[in-house]
Amino acid sequence: MTTQPVRPRALLPLWAALLAAAAAAVLMDLSFPEAAVWVLVFPATALLLLALIGRRAGGALLIGLVYGILFFGLLVSWTSRYLGPLPWAALSVVEGVLTAVALIPIALAYRWMPRAFPGTAGRLLGLPFVVAALWVGRELFVGWWPYGGFPWARLGMTQAESPLAPVTSWIGVSGLSFLMVLLVAMLIEVVRTGAWRRPLRLLVPAVVAVVLMAMPLYPTTPSGAMRIGAVQGNGPTGYFDVREPFEVIEAQTAATEPLYGEDVDLLVWPEGSLDADPFQNSAIARRMTLVSNRIDAPLLANAPTGRGDLFYNTSMLWLPDGSAAQTHDKRHPVPFGEYVPDREFFNMLAPDLIGLIQREYTPGTNPPLVEVDGVPVGLAICFDVIYDDVITESVNGGAEVLVFQTNNADFRGTDENLQQLAFARMRAIETGRSVVNVSTVGTSQIIRHDGRTVTSLDADEAGAMLEDVELRTGLTAGVVLGPWVQQLLLWGGLGALGFGWLRARRR
Repeated sequence: MTTQPVRPRALLPLWAALLAAAAAAVLMDLSFPEAAVWVLVFPATALLLLALIGRRAGGALLIGLVYGILFFGLLVSWTSRYLGPLPWAALSVVEGVLTAVALIPIALAYRWMPRAFPGTAGRLLGLPFVVAALWVGRELFVGWWPYGGFPWARLGMTQAESPLAPVTSWIGVSGLSFLMVLLVAMLIEVVRTGAWRRPLRLLVPAVVAVVLMAMPLYPTTPSGAMRIGAVQGNGPTGYFDVREPFEVIEAQTAATEPLYGEDVDLLVWPEGSLDADPFQNSAIARRMTLVSNRIDAPLLANAPTGRGDLFYNTSMLWLPDGSAAQTHDKRHPVPFGEYVPDREFFNMLAPDLIGLIQREYTPGTNPPLVEVDGVPVGLAICFDVIYDDVITESVNGGAEVLVFQTNNADFRGTDENLQQLAFARMRAIETGRSVVNVSTVGTSQIIRHDGRTVTSLDADEAGAMLEDVELRTGLTAGVVLGPWVQQLLLWGGLGALGFGWLRARRR
């Protein structure tokens, strides 16, 4: 005679689950900069998972909406800085809905996997592995779609200044997210099954915790140094800033003057550091040539450029002879910031806001690299820092140092620049490369390959940094294995969930 397995029941009543989801959203936001209390990511993850346990798809969707909309509403509140609450609300709701939909498979895993694999190994190992893999799948989904995605809120990115950060140099940011969720999910099952009474069953969670806390940096090889000057002009570079002609390049030039006479190999100005396209504006071109000659080094600057009917967000390496053969165009223009997808549709919904965005930037196709005296320098323009493909391509292309140019003027006085700076720090650790992160208005920093800050410029202040920046070669395991880890977790999690559903039905 066979017995029917007990139907899974929700661990928390719905009202308590909704409160837990809201608390998880608040704690998760506090784990990101400005607060950056990285340890809070663990109770936040635990509360959300507890709220999902035993839920059907509808309940999971409701819990996910509370969590997702509140979390993104707090995290990206800086989007309302100039344009008001409508873009902020729209982004929060869209990302919240996508998050909620992508949390449903996790809830289903809690319903199906214990029925499919009711043994100790299934509960303490199989279920947590599937839950953690599906979490990474959720991050990838939100980071890929729609319009190129918005991978701003990945769990691993909260650990830029924690002891866990070196793990990314072995398995990438997604791999770190996986191990963090795996540890939390294991501990939940240890408590739910009473396995804590048998110390031997705590061995695997203990090993995961040790790996997270004690993993050293993956080694890369020093290959010399490049003396880099990075200038934060603090000019009027915001979308709505009132400015006189050439006021932006004047601010950058004035902040560069203390470097005249210094030994410099490369001078870096941030995104939006030029008032106009230097390939079409001779006055801007002459000023750049003058600065490059006075500094006696190439100038890496950035401006909107036009080629035919297309516009690009372009970084160019300007040489003392006035030429700039090496350029890189931003790979992922920001939807509703640098271009409007499906413009006719959205113009019917909010014509005043959509009408503000007149220029349509085209995604770049050229490599995110320039070469300075034989040394490959990897590039990422503004939000491109959060996209794995840009960073991976530059390092695979031989980059020995990374330069990130950004313009945070539209978000003065908010957490946005600190969140982006944390992502830059994590990229340094993940790739084993020094990072020069320079903003028009701050905060700008030069960061070592281990994530430590070499020098910094505070926000809303003009200034220049000059350092011998270490060059390094060799690929970390995080760069080589990271993309494969992502695919393995994405499809492995979905495949395991499907197999669990089939097996649960048979049982």
